[in-house]
Amino acid sequence: MKKPGLTVKVLSGLVLGAIIGLLINLLIPEWFNELNTYLFVPLGQVFLGLINMLVVPLVLFSIILGTAGLGDPAKLGRIGIKTVSYFLLTTTIAIVIGLSLAAVIQPGLAGDFDLSGAEFEAETAPSVGDTLLNMIPKNPIEALSAGNMLQIIFFAVFIGLALTALGEKTKGLVHLFEQGNDVMMYLVGVVMKFAPYGTFGLIATAVGSQGLSAMKAMGSYMLVIVAALLIHAVITYGGTIKFLAKKSPVWFFKNFAPAMSVGFSTSSSTATLPISMEVAQDKLGVPKSVSSFVQPLGATINMDGTAIMQGVATMFIAQAYGVELSTMDLITVVLTAVLASIGTAGVPGVGLIMLAMVLSSVGLPPAGIGLVIGIDRLLDMTRTAINISGDAACAVFVAETEKNRDLRMKNMNG
Repeated sequence: MKKPGLTVKVLSGLVLGAIIGLLINLLIPEWFNELNTYLFVPLGQVFLGLINMLVVPLVLFSIILGTAGLGDPAKLGRIGIKTVSYFLLTTTIAIVIGLSLAAVIQPGLAGDFDLSGAEFEAETAPSVGDTLLNMIPKNPIEALSAGNMLQIIFFAVFIGLALTALGEKTKGLVHLFEQGNDVMMYLVGVVMKFAPYGTFGLIATAVGSQGLSAMKAMGSYMLVIVAALLIHAVITYGGTIKFLAKKSPVWFFKNFAPAMSVGFSTSSSTATLPISMEVAQDKLGVPKSVSSFVQPLGATINMDGTAIMQGVATMFIAQAYGVELSTMDLITVVLTAVLASIGTAGVPGVGLIMLAMVLSSVGLPPAGIGLVIGIDRLLDMTRTAINISGDAACAVFVAETEKNRDLRMKNMNG
């Protein structure tokens, strides 16, 4: 009898965790806190701790090897332009989908919301210019210890370029990085054996803590966001795979499902990075040199799921406050969200900071975030699953276009 695969195990953990967490909260709520403290939270936090432990060394090794493996700096630049352009374009499409769906369904008119209780203290996000300048680490060791992904990526790309330029002189160092990367990928495989239990604990905590009443109250808002995420995944990412990469969208989502499940439970693109890279390389056939560059960059700057949340939340809050947004306001929302996705890259709590910036840009009170913040943890899970799917779709697209380009160049030279 064939053993169930990783996808089935992880999905089983998700479904079981959601059902058990919700049932215990509803039927015997006094038990939930005890079980949450001594079972659900430890299971989830151990799993998160294990994969977070691997993120920084994996990103460092993989980007160094990916950059060195590309060899030609012009190829690195070409891949970089494709990747960043793809992420900016899909972020724009995402927020347009979110705004459109919210404008049609109008979730902010679905009930009476307590606007007096809506409070949110908006943090200040750095400008796009400051973010770009802050990419250069003053102390690489400090960047590694703090887990500053943009600075780690910048430093790793420079090392990779140096290894390419020095060639044979640094062959031993390249071999050492390859061995380090092999060790990290082996450990990812080990950690993934714990994934079904970790996802069970994480989802039981998330769903059980919210309870049915919170989900009922914000049901229309949640449904609009989930519907927009599904539309974006099927049309934008499915279209990328079908028309740009010339592959089957069903093949893509079926093979990438384990990573999406882990992303759903962790709510963190960065924490899911070791698993999403392994799945992209092993199941989707993305070369390590492409995966190692595109996916870590995507985990830092790709904000499609967050952009959808901003679009829906902006319309929801405007509707709840009785404010009608003009066409110019909607264009402002799109532009602000896309620019904010660059400016807030790598900032903790990025989704809510970006939403505060978007609301302020069209004269809506950032305090309105208090209406949606209660269930943001659940929606953050769905956003993360979509974000990492976008990273993988981009990696497949870039890999296929580079492969086709190499074939054309070979035929021309042959």
